[in-house]
Amino acid sequence: MTADREAAPPGAVPVRGTWPQGLMKAAAIVDSGKADLIEVPVPEPVRGQVLVAPSIVGICGTDLELLHGTASYFRDGRATHPHVFGHEWVGRVVAVAAEGEQTLRVGDRVVGQTMISCGSCRACQRGRRNECARLRETGLYGQQGAAAEYVRVPAQTLTVVPAAVDDLAAALVEPAVTVLAGLDRVACSPGERVLVLGTGTIGLLAVQLARRLAGTVDVVGVDDAGLGAALRLGAEHAFRPGEAAPGTYDVVVEASGSPAALAEALQLADIGGRVAAIGVPTDPLPSVDAGELVLRGVSFTGVRHGLDFYERALRLFAEGVLTAKGMVAQVFPIEQVADAFHLLEHGRRAAPKVALALPPTA
Repeated sequence: MTADREAAPPGAVPVRGTWPQGLMKAAAIVDSGKADLIEVPVPEPVRGQVLVAPSIVGICGTDLELLHGTASYFRDGRATHPHVFGHEWVGRVVAVAAEGEQTLRVGDRVVGQTMISCGSCRACQRGRRNECARLRETGLYGQQGAAAEYVRVPAQTLTVVPAAVDDLAAALVEPAVTVLAGLDRVACSPGERVLVLGTGTIGLLAVQLARRLAGTVDVVGVDDAGLGAALRLGAEHAFRPGEAAPGTYDVVVEASGSPAALAEALQLADIGGRVAAIGVPTDPLPSVDAGELVLRGVSFTGVRHGLDFYERALRLFAEGVLTAKGMVAQVFPIEQVADAFHLLEHGRRAAPKVALALPPTA
């Protein structure tokens, strides 16, 4: 767990609510390939920060990379063992150490932004917070994750969850904001032909949103359960890799992270088509005919999260445009973190998401 540079001595920061002290339980990656429950200190009050008790924490492919030590954060030293993970989460405000901050109240149910920008670098000053030169990311590097009894985060990174959005849906907001950013960047609009590659959490959220924005959407996937879920969530046609017709789609969303899928996405786009790359390949891309892409006028957009879309994503869940129904395979108690990772990586499941549940704090 990374210590914050600005931590203040106990009692030096005005606090609304009760800020607990001592040790807390946390789910952590304690070594390559091993996740377990550990005890770590409760973060101390820091001016401008909020202490939240998480209730649901989603686990995704990035967390699997952390588990196996293949994530770049371990390779370049930004993360070390034991590593408290958790960047998809919802919880309740326990205490607020922000003077004059009246937006957040003790007891509010909130989701937290993964990316924590500095606010003062050139990118932040230009309104590009997701390109921050001093970026920290909750549960990834520079900021303790939410798979713990408490997580301390800056007040401005929290968004209050509407009553109409339950905890499971709120825990899906973090992946949903990236989908929103991707379809916004490629200007997906009514009447366009949209294809989503991948039927994981990102892919199924993209199917739901593209159905709303464009009217119809097709999907490409590799397993029956994922394709069936996509059809139930609004996809019109479901294909296996290589079955969809090249040069057909105005918008292609690559949500699987497969290098082969990304290469296929570039071929599936029509003349003047746009490709939103949301999945992150971990291996080099197969050979691509760059000249053909140029001559066909295909636009390629890499999507680096959706930092400005949290409130919009919550509203879409509240309105029923997005749903968590059929998206979550199983919720494990935090003590069973190793079992949760095993199911995510090896288990047969009808839904893509696996999550941890934390008991209410006293």
